[in-house]
Amino acid sequence: MAKTLKINIAGLKKWLLARQQELGQLMGAHEDEQEPVEPNQGDMGRLSRMDAIQIQAMAEETARRRDVELHHIEAALKRIDDEDYGWCVTCGEAIAPKRLENDPAVASCVDCAGRAEQG
Repeated sequence: MAKTLKINIAGLKKWLLARQQELGQLMGAHEDEQEPVEPNQGDMGRLSRMDAIQIQAMAEETARRRDVELHHIEAALKRIDDEDYGWCVTCGEAIAPKRLENDPAVASCVDCAGRAEQG
């Protein structure tokens, strides 16, 4: 876009790349927590098995959230490369710099994000 924004794109890109790397490392380090719980584990009691199933479910949800965040980061990095970063993907208006500082991967302005949440 020919418009200019008063944001530190280089700094935000650096943060996005660091977070992307951190998420990749976290996802690799916690893969074993998502493995299925064996139905018959001999000396494991029913409550211990229920705890293991709950831990597995929480690990799967955490992995899903990390995956979503990773996709948002990859999309933000693409917008930076395409020189579309900082502009709402819905209405094309500028995203408030404070909003981008709070979440550099955000793709929508406050108004569009609010409308999307309302359904």
